[in-house]
Amino acid sequence: MREVKVAKSAGFCFGVQRAVDMVYEEASKADNTDRKVYTLGPVIHNEQVVSDMESRGVYVVEDTDSIEDGPGTTVIIRSHGVPKDVINTLKEKNVNIADATCPFVSKIHHIAEEKYNEGYHIIVVGDAKHPEVEGICGWCKNSADVIGSMEEALNYNSHKDKKLCIVSQTTFNYKKFQDIVDIFLKKSYDILVMNTICNATEERQTEAGTIARQSDAMLVIGGKHSSNTQKLFEICKKVCTNTYFIQTLDDLDLEKLQSFRSVGITAGASAPNNIIKEVQSYVRYEQ
Repeated sequence: MREVKVAKSAGFCFGVQRAVDMVYEEASKADNTDRKVYTLGPVIHNEQVVSDMESRGVYVVEDTDSIEDGPGTTVIIRSHGVPKDVINTLKEKNVNIADATCPFVSKIHHIAEEKYNEGYHIIVVGDAKHPEVEGICGWCKNSADVIGSMEEALNYNSHKDKKLCIVSQTTFNYKKFQDIVDIFLKKSYDILVMNTICNATEERQTEAGTIARQSDAMLVIGGKHSSNTQKLFEICKKVCTNTYFIQTLDDLDLEKLQSFRSVGITAGASAPNNIIKEVQSYVRYEQ
């Protein structure tokens, strides 16, 4: 039997679990009625979970134009959050809003809006194309600059005349965030730094790196479009060459693991517990 170690922090975080529960609750309320339930974008980056939600009558849409107006419609804001103008548009459409924005993300919205109104220029450290970052920018009238790498930080020379408020995407790599902040400090900017990486993300990343260093091979489970899972993969790959990214057991090539006596497993915030347990059981007993 192969030694398998699973990260205690693997799987749904508080914010994702809360959003998923909210979707199923709203779907159950709408069951056998004419009510419509929508999510603005997939509620999590997991195809299996989203497919199950769709089978229960939950519609995934990408913009507010696709949403039917009126009180017979419920719109669920996913954990990534949305720009302020989207909330205002939904209120104008007179729909029921179920806000599943992660509290850690909501905190960044408040910071971005408040500091922008106080005259700060907002810097968001993260992936410019990620829905969470797009949402954050929408709370400071889309005036923020998004920095995703040390190279971008080194090349940044704008807004020398303004105070900067630096926030981070909740799932960004903590060490990379620190390195980027250090670059801004060396440029002599007047900066206010708000470490808005959520505690669960920091814990997950630290634990993943520790297990990867102790294992012959490492499996990282999560949706292929999940930012936090991609960060876990990068962290593990740096310290364990034999690191593999999978979404489900079907993606696992067991032949690659044949020669390894110890395998570590972690998972992103979008990975359901049943998939983690299935992979764990299979890896442990299949030789």
